[in-house]
Amino acid sequence: MNLFSAEYSRYKTLLESAVEQVKEADIFKTVGEPGNSIAVIIKHLSGNFASRFTEFLTTDGEKEWRNRDSEFQVDKVTKADLMATWNRSWTILERAVFSLNRKDMSRTVTIRGVPFTVEEALARSLAHFSYHVGQIVFLAKYFAGENWNYLSIPPGESGNYNKNPNKEKGF
Repeated sequence: MNLFSAEYSRYKTLLESAVEQVKEADIFKTVGEPGNSIAVIIKHLSGNFASRFTEFLTTDGEKEWRNRDSEFQVDKVTKADLMATWNRSWTILERAVFSLNRKDMSRTVTIRGVPFTVEEALARSLAHFSYHVGQIVFLAKYFAGENWNYLSIPPGESGNYNKNPNKEKGF
């Protein structure tokens, strides 16, 4: 396992923990227009991961079969169906990324015809992923309201946490 694997896993846990706290109907809601719902963001991340990490080291990361524009249109699917799509895409990422070693990081991959080292491509992907996870957490917290369970240190608990920082290496 490499550093990127641990960070992808950390953000996966945040995403899934946030989505668990949201009612099914709320995953399709937006806060203002234009805006993306949790469902749209998950569908987009799923399409991105499937495209980028299918044959990651040997083919361009933007596959001809990907229809990115359709990722921003979500039919009323169930939360379970949406998460099943997410899990399939996550498996593609996991198989491609978690086995990479230090030597692989200097290899070259392309995204939309632009060459990147594997390390650069993963840093770019992780930044994209964390950006959207932040959006999901924001929306989930908004919709959960007073029922929100904090995913990190709850307000007013920093002192207690600092006495035993057990979450610093993941969730």
